[in-house]
Amino acid sequence: MKNWLIGAALLAFAATSADAQTTKLKYAFVNPMGSHFGAAATAFKQSVEKDSDGRIKVDIFPGGSLGGEREIIESVQLGTIDMAMTSTSVVGNFAPEVLVFDIPFLFRDTAHARAVVDGPVGQDILKKFAAQNLVGLGYGENGFRHLTNNKRVVKAPADISGMSIRTMENPIHVRAFSQLGARPTPIAWPELYAALQQGVVDGEENPLSNVITAKFFQVQKYLALTGHVYAPTAILMAPTVWNKLSAEDKKIIEAGVAKAISAQRAEVEKLEATGVETLRSAGMEINEVDKAPFVALIEPAYADFAKRFGQKTIDAIRDTK
Repeated sequence: MKNWLIGAALLAFAATSADAQTTKLKYAFVNPMGSHFGAAATAFKQSVEKDSDGRIKVDIFPGGSLGGEREIIESVQLGTIDMAMTSTSVVGNFAPEVLVFDIPFLFRDTAHARAVVDGPVGQDILKKFAAQNLVGLGYGENGFRHLTNNKRVVKAPADISGMSIRTMENPIHVRAFSQLGARPTPIAWPELYAALQQGVVDGEENPLSNVITAKFFQVQKYLALTGHVYAPTAILMAPTVWNKLSAEDKKIIEAGVAKAISAQRAEVEKLEATGVETLRSAGMEINEVDKAPFVALIEPAYADFAKRFGQKTIDAIRDTK
């Protein structure tokens, strides 16, 4: 009997030790699992669990199951969520420097945007997240944002005058759409589909990847390919978690983040390549726009953007090759 008790105690101790050596990461985002966010999360989970020989486990919480992006970011700050991938536009409410990427018509194309966020400008901004109790690990991608609505074809700024457009909780987006004559209306992502379905707002603006995976084509008729803002994503970690990791485990996390970014960008490229035809087949009426009138109308806001972010930073972005 005594030997049996000793054996049971040893087994219990071994199990407790094994659990203590396992790091479990709660990874959250608001998009569906079948989206480019899900592709990133899956790549991260597979990479980290394999490279750590199972010592690090990743539990994925998609679809806004742990709240909207603002709530998720606040939870990462508090350490109740370990990791998150969110749009940088909402991160900007916490680390305002990142909102420089939301200046309309700032980026020439996807290659230019990626070179900026992966280069000195983007990495310097990422480091500033630390002051807001966030660890910035890298930038993924949503793609360029376009405009959808249920009222009319949009070919010129006059076509959106007075139209209620859902934006994120982002002062740059709100300023830009106000400048264009629209009525910007911030609505959290988990509530957006219902808001469009019920006519709370006339339209919204998102990359094709989000329009497709969130099935906005079911509740929006018109799509104007404005490409007005490039939308990166940010991979965040709670400092309370990051600071406890060994140097080896930090490298494993960083390698997983690199694979997550690569997977997300690849998925966005696929969605962009087929997105217009997918949405047209789903019944949306789609048109190109001449961006010049939009740029001209937003021009007065650029002086304010330069004051806010520094002309030097804006010039460095524009000069990036």
